[in-house]
Amino acid sequence: MEGNLITIIAAVVCAAVFGVLGFVLGQAHRKKTAEALIGSANDEAARIVNNAVNEAETKKKEAILEAKDEIHKFRSESEREIRERRNEVQRQEKRLIQKEESLDKKIDNLEKKEEALEEKVRQAESQLSEAESIKRSQLEMLEKISGYTKEQAKVDLIASLEETLKREKAVKVMEYEQMVRDECDTLAREIISTAIQRCAADHASEATVSVVALPNDEMKGRIIGREGRNIRTLETITGVDLIIDDTPEAITLSSFDPVRREVARLTLERLISDGRIHPALIEKLHEKSKREVDQTIKQTGERAVIDAGVNGVHPELQKLIGRLKYRTSYGQNVLNHSLEVSYIAGLMAAELGVDVKLAKRAGLLHDIGKAVDHQQEGSHIELGVEYAKKYKENDIVVNAIHAHHGDVEPKSIIACLVQAADAISAARPGARRENLQNYIKRLETLEQLSKSFKGVDNAFAIQAGREVRIIVKPELVSDEEMVLLAHNIVEKIEQELEYPGQIKVNMIRETRATDYAK
Repeated sequence: MEGNLITIIAAVVCAAVFGVLGFVLGQAHRKKTAEALIGSANDEAARIVNNAVNEAETKKKEAILEAKDEIHKFRSESEREIRERRNEVQRQEKRLIQKEESLDKKIDNLEKKEEALEEKVRQAESQLSEAESIKRSQLEMLEKISGYTKEQAKVDLIASLEETLKREKAVKVMEYEQMVRDECDTLAREIISTAIQRCAADHASEATVSVVALPNDEMKGRIIGREGRNIRTLETITGVDLIIDDTPEAITLSSFDPVRREVARLTLERLISDGRIHPALIEKLHEKSKREVDQTIKQTGERAVIDAGVNGVHPELQKLIGRLKYRTSYGQNVLNHSLEVSYIAGLMAAELGVDVKLAKRAGLLHDIGKAVDHQQEGSHIELGVEYAKKYKENDIVVNAIHAHHGDVEPKSIIACLVQAADAISAARPGARRENLQNYIKRLETLEQLSKSFKGVDNAFAIQAGREVRIIVKPELVSDEEMVLLAHNIVEKIEQELEYPGQIKVNMIRETRATDYAK
């Protein structure tokens, strides 16, 4: 045990001694190696520094040479630019000197011209004064020779010029009017003829009476009743006059209100069909007939709106349209007339490329006021405008209603189309009846209006008032002045007369040359 321990100790001591010795030797070796490396590094550093110094010197010399070259080049360019600028300045100076010399010459020339011009002006003034004196002397001589003063000659000359210009103006007006009239007439004929051909409407003149057929003459006595009580009841309830005369098997109902007349006609027909005629039954059947007529009015208005192709009409306006079925104007049924105006206005609108539906709507509603004008105050135009505004109709439709008789100016093409369509429908031969007295009065007024113009010798209304032939005095009215006179007469006719269709003004001037052979 002890031997092993000694061995271990010895081994440990030996290991420690060798470790220390190895460390010392290693340290010495590393030191020597480090010194060797440091020495080589110092040599390398010295070599690098020497190389850097040499390269720096070389680059320094090169930079100095380059700088010298740049300086030399810059100096050369600067000298060249200076020379060029100096030369340019010299050229500018020469140019300015030349311009100054040229301006001096021009100024001298202008001064000479001004002097010459002043001299000419003086000469012209002297010549003008001489001319004025000569002109005055000539005018005085002319006044003495002609016997006219200057003012009188001026007045005569102006009058002569006015007469010449008047003739030329009349000729030009005649040429332009003829050209425009030919073009407008051609287009209007095409549009109106197309519209009329496509709208073939029947017309039946209506009156203010209705005739009810009786099965026999004994029925007249039953309708009259005991002491006339039945007929009195009928007339009181219906508001219609019953005319019972010698006409066989017929009774005439007379009333200016077509709706009342229709209600009375239905009531009387029902009474005749029933056979029992007494006041209680008359009142009952009258109420029934009244409801039936109201229903017919509503259905007629709806059907008229559909026939005209118009949508969105207020129900109250439709009822008014239906009432037009029982209204007449100069014997023409107003509903048929309104439908025809609607068709014609729509056809003409299609030809002109404007809103067809709006034109039809305005045509259908243009006489809507005639359905109420006997119940309220105001003309049918005012009432029509009022109802159209009340039920929110289009402004164009309202204006067309307001302007269709020329009360206001039309604000759209549609209003003009409604005017034309209304005139076409009313002017158709046989469409309307006209009171004889009013007809004769219109013809007399037309002739008197034509005779009221200076230069008119006589006037004759012919062709039922559709044409007036005017004979002028040839010594007062020339051929050219007839054109202006006809135009003025037409304007006055349009302003003061109301007439269907149009009136042709035909001017006649006769010049006679008479001589005798001896």
